[in-house]
Amino acid sequence: MFESSRFSTFAKPFHFPVWNACVLAASLFVFSGCARMQLKLGLKADLSNIPVTTMQASLPKSPDGIAPGDKSQLVVRMTDAQGKVYTTKGQGTPISWLDLKVTSAVVQVDQKGTVSLPDDPRTTDGKTGQISVTVPSHPDLHAELTVPLRYDKKFTANYFGSRGMEGSNGQDGTNGLEGSPGSMDPNNPSPGGDGANGGDGTDGDNGGKGGDAPAVEVRVTLKDEGRPLLQVETSALGASEFFLVDPQGGSLTVDADGGSGGLGGKGGKGGKGGSGGIGSPNGHDGRDGLDGHDGLAGSQGKGGLITVTYDPKVEPYLSAIHLSAQYGPAPVFRKESLAPLW
Repeated sequence: MFESSRFSTFAKPFHFPVWNACVLAASLFVFSGCARMQLKLGLKADLSNIPVTTMQASLPKSPDGIAPGDKSQLVVRMTDAQGKVYTTKGQGTPISWLDLKVTSAVVQVDQKGTVSLPDDPRTTDGKTGQISVTVPSHPDLHAELTVPLRYDKKFTANYFGSRGMEGSNGQDGTNGLEGSPGSMDPNNPSPGGDGANGGDGTDGDNGGKGGDAPAVEVRVTLKDEGRPLLQVETSALGASEFFLVDPQGGSLTVDADGGSGGLGGKGGKGGKGGSGGIGSPNGHDGRDGLDGHDGLAGSQGKGGLITVTYDPKVEPYLSAIHLSAQYGPAPVFRKESLAPLW
């Protein structure tokens, strides 16, 4: 065993703040070195020691391209001279992204091969994504992938009202006191006292009303360069969002529903009646308190007024714009000439 004086001197540096820092540092080391550790343990192939001869890059789950706001997994597949397959994902011996160098244009690719496209189409409109994959340990290998951009997606622009506050829960009733003991002495009997009734639980509060949605402005114009696409701007409370929608399969839903009402609070539980005291005879048990009632849910807020201003060329494609403003005024449509939105 350690002597107490020596042990206390050794233990002083490991008070909780220092110990937590050590654990955090160790965790960071483990996570940052995880991929390298997998290589050392043979769980992933080390490409620097493998004579791979071919390489391909693909987006198996998005072969036709990705839309703004979407993500997809890049998969790199290699083979060696004997036909053995090495891949970042799927059938074959696993390889690490640390062994690869990925560059991209228009689309973005993170360190784990996740490909994404920004939500705002203004920076990518009319462009095509490009991905290039090279292998530092094999300078002769490279793979190129073209990523088409598509706009036949069901886009949404949400301008919900805020949800109502939840009602507070009721208080539980207090338990009744036990009855005082009597005497069971046959020569001097006395009854036990009755237990006190439990207190009633209080009612839960009602939930608050949902917030009203703001007024929303929608502008729509047509970009017709071989394939019609709708340029859309939605705005509310001084902020705007932009969308590019292919009306052949794509749509935009503008949702300005009022916020849902808050949930009512739970009623408090009634307290337990006190037990009757022991005696001759025993006292009566007290009555349990009544449970409080649950509060009512708050009412839904009002939908916001949606005003749609559209260019006359958009009229054949207006069915691709869906509007929702429950418990609010009917949307307003205005047809007038609009310049391109970007």
